[in-house]
Amino acid sequence: MASKKMRRLHPCKNLVLYFHDILYNGKNAANATSAIVGAPSWGNRTILAGQNHFGDMVVFDDPITLDNNLHSNPVGRAQGFYLYDKKEIFTAWVGFSFALNTTDNKGTINFAGADPLMNKTRDISVVGGTGDFFMTRGIATLMTDAFEGEVYFRLRVDIKLYECY
Repeated sequence: MASKKMRRLHPCKNLVLYFHDILYNGKNAANATSAIVGAPSWGNRTILAGQNHFGDMVVFDDPITLDNNLHSNPVGRAQGFYLYDKKEIFTAWVGFSFALNTTDNKGTINFAGADPLMNKTRDISVVGGTGDFFMTRGIATLMTDAFEGEVYFRLRVDIKLYECY
């Protein structure tokens, strides 16, 4: 009989970071950090589609900060995409990396999963990383910390890593 592998019950590393997304709306090219790159036939690339934004795909290169202030010094970039994948409810599927470059943390943390946006907190998988986060695994709890219409939102990301090498 094969022995059961013991799972780590406590995280080997915790991080709390914020990322700030400013969606291009046709008027804010200088400040935008994300843009609609795919839209359904009834939508366009400067305004999110109706029906819970179903069919829109957005790519982003957002600043990451240690606090919730957009103007704080960035510690890295959140780079990836989200796509709105349901007509019935406001939800998205996300795939992105945190590229961190500080004296404390250098490397990437990779995330993927469903993001049911109407929930106060949402968990997505940490599926790997590079540098200080080589082959890491864990869970990230997302919380929408602020939003301004459909142009700006800020996410608080509470990362708990359970495999650290």
